[in-house]
Amino acid sequence: MHKTVHVGLPGREYDIQIGPGLLAEAGKYIAPFLPRPRVVVISDETVAGLHLDSLRAGLAADGITLTALSLPPGEATKCWSQLTHCVDWLLEQKVERNDIVIALGGGVIGDLVGFAAAVLRRGVRFVQIPTSLLAQVDSSVGGKTGINVVQGKNLVGAFHQPTLVMADTDTLGTLAPRDFLAGYGEVVKYGMLGDAAFFDWLETQGPALAAGDMTARIEAVRRSVQMKADIVMRDETEQGERALLNLGHTFGHALEAATQYSSRLLHGEGVAIGCALAFELSARLGLCSQEDPSRVRAHLKTMGMMTDLRDIDGELPDADGLLELMGQDKKVVSGELRFVLARGIGDAFVTGDVPRDMVRQVLVDALDQR
Repeated sequence: MHKTVHVGLPGREYDIQIGPGLLAEAGKYIAPFLPRPRVVVISDETVAGLHLDSLRAGLAADGITLTALSLPPGEATKCWSQLTHCVDWLLEQKVERNDIVIALGGGVIGDLVGFAAAVLRRGVRFVQIPTSLLAQVDSSVGGKTGINVVQGKNLVGAFHQPTLVMADTDTLGTLAPRDFLAGYGEVVKYGMLGDAAFFDWLETQGPALAAGDMTARIEAVRRSVQMKADIVMRDETEQGERALLNLGHTFGHALEAATQYSSRLLHGEGVAIGCALAFELSARLGLCSQEDPSRVRAHLKTMGMMTDLRDIDGELPDADGLLELMGQDKKVVSGELRFVLARGIGDAFVTGDVPRDMVRQVLVDALDQR
């Protein structure tokens, strides 16, 4: 039942293993990379409570010992102070450049631990064991690592490819429904940006996938990861095509900043709303038919996901305030906001040629509906 996706970056190749029961087989997959039979693991307290013992047993089966550090769960952990904490702890554990650091958790842990591994001794090897749907299909693949700062999300970081990714789909069964659906925001994004047939498949299989159908879950993770791997191989450091993966993120990151990266809005929820807004903007610019944003919203609603600004609890800035937050986005080039827009479902492109007034009007209208 296991699937393998290969990321063929010259000199930095790695495999992504996908399927159930991978934690129990962790030793088999990790042992070939170890100069000595020990690893260090950084996780968060929630994930460690659920999965650390399984990982420990899976490594012990191959004679590998682990030492672990658990951090507080939540987006606030992706910060300077926790990065310093991680690096200091790794140095205390006498981690050498050829050792393996394991990131066990969701996107926050993967991004933070990957960044710590990137800067420690100018780069030590690390393995991603993503335990959330969002991390399995997005943040664990492609080598982007980083932290959030006061000025915005992921503005400090490095490209540092993992040595191995192990996406154990059994871990998805421990996610709260809201967290699973937030991850689904990134899954459906792949269909919207470059694979209309995948979007069609999700329209029929999405409910089964959410209900726990393992075959559907493995296939959704595999197709998402394969698309991301293909794009990363062509554009590792986001000089061009890789920016397509940011569909929905220019709006989404601004909304996350507006809600202080709190539980009011999870990352995947921001992406889902951002995708709906990006398709709305595309339709108003005459790039795609009005049926496309309607279809996007209908599917998100069918899945029980956030689709509009009115779905976010509490106050939001006005349209000008949101535009100001969008100006801190990493995709700004020479002061120009860059958007991922679409000519239709499965046909996205990156552009800076978007009238600011049109973006503002989309936000004004969305806020008026709250």
